[in-house]
Amino acid sequence: MACADVDMDIQGDDEGPDTSGCRTPPRIQHYQATELVPEDKGPLHDLLKKQPDVLGSLQMVSGILSVGLGIIFAATQTMGDSLFTLFRVSQLTGTLFIIAGFTSNLLFKYPRLLPVSLAINCGCIIVAVLAACLISVDLALWIPQHHQEWKMELMELCVLGLEVILSAILCVWFAKEKRAKSP
Repeated sequence: MACADVDMDIQGDDEGPDTSGCRTPPRIQHYQATELVPEDKGPLHDLLKKQPDVLGSLQMVSGILSVGLGIIFAATQTMGDSLFTLFRVSQLTGTLFIIAGFTSNLLFKYPRLLPVSLAINCGCIIVAVLAACLISVDLALWIPQHHQEWKMELMELCVLGLEVILSAILCVWFAKEKRAKSP
């Protein structure tokens, strides 16, 4: 163990005793820093204060919901009943959004994934818009005998809307951060 003999008293002017008979208030001395130490900001500090991991977790949950709806559709409908079932829209979009949410969550630990996460979220938006078009075609060609499937497709359309909003917000945040970090 290291040891040092250092005088820790605050050194002030040594004034002699007051001979005038007046009481003077005691002199107060204190330490004051001469310069402020700047706060050490890590990479993506401003972006991570917005907590993209929360939106990434929402993306993963909505992706799991989409995959679950796709499994229900695959089990209850034949391939020719709808474009939604034929192209496995729900499973594809759900899987992509699970991956996008996972990469958004990894940004805290691996800031180098910012361009990858931006590209995945942009791709998710494109795939979700195409999936929404397929669902809209199915809803336009709706057959009255398929009443429950119509409600589930409408629910999947709402989930896709949520996923697009989440990805759009993340894309804006990631693009701003990427622009701010580029030379």
